[in-house]
Amino acid sequence: MPDTEVLSSILNAQRNEITEYHIYERLSQLTKDPHNKSILKQISREEYAHYQVWNKYSQTDVKPSRLKIWFYLLIARTLGLTFAIKLMEKGEGQAEVNYRGISTHVPEALDLSEDEDRHENELINMIDEERLRYVGSIVRGLNDALVELTGALAGFTLALQNTRLIATAGLILGIAASLSMAASEYLATKSEETPLNPVKSSLYTSSIYFLTVLFLIAPYLIFENVFHALGLTVVCALTVILVFSFYISVAKDIPFKTRFLEMVAISMGITALAFAIGFLARSILHIEI
Repeated sequence: MPDTEVLSSILNAQRNEITEYHIYERLSQLTKDPHNKSILKQISREEYAHYQVWNKYSQTDVKPSRLKIWFYLLIARTLGLTFAIKLMEKGEGQAEVNYRGISTHVPEALDLSEDEDRHENELINMIDEERLRYVGSIVRGLNDALVELTGALAGFTLALQNTRLIATAGLILGIAASLSMAASEYLATKSEETPLNPVKSSLYTSSIYFLTVLFLIAPYLIFENVFHALGLTVVCALTVILVFSFYISVAKDIPFKTRFLEMVAISMGITALAFAIGFLARSILHIEI
């Protein structure tokens, strides 16, 4: 590798380290948990030590990426500390490859790579966010809303063929189902030997259910054509599945493709079946609206 390429790699690694130093330092200020805070501060100090190692070879000071700092802080505030850190780990995985690639020129690079491996284990063990403790309740609410309401809206579309009626029926069904989900989740959590709060579990389940309901019926309030509305609802459902699958795959280390395809298959399968049932109901019962 030419010296210019080596220097370029060193400067890139150096910039990554100083950027991650600032990110971890700022993340430590966001968390209130003393243990999480101490771990984040420790890692930020180590990131700065790594920066100094690279600086010894480059003999150049570099500035952090303000955009990257802003991005991860925004992610941490909106989607949680766990999700932000897991995304950071993925970036560190790429950095390890770069470290190994220039280890013949920078002997300390392998030691830095080992530090990055240790960071991952520490990060995984330190996380204790409430939203992840209740992720099971969130998953139940989201899955039920996607399967039940998307299927119901598909059935209503052929049976009723009026967007306002479909939206009204979907909203009533959604409200009733979210209340039912809240009661079921409360009783289920209370009967299990778990440290989870039954009230919080029920609130997480019903809230995510109801928000998904509002998102799915919105197209029926926008379009007059029932099939255009149904098409957009299916797109909305796929979007929710895509976003949530990605979030869970990162935060809980679950394979994204498997989770995404499974949810799509179940949700769209029920939707197709409900659409057929709506067609049969309209034909057999001679519904005319």
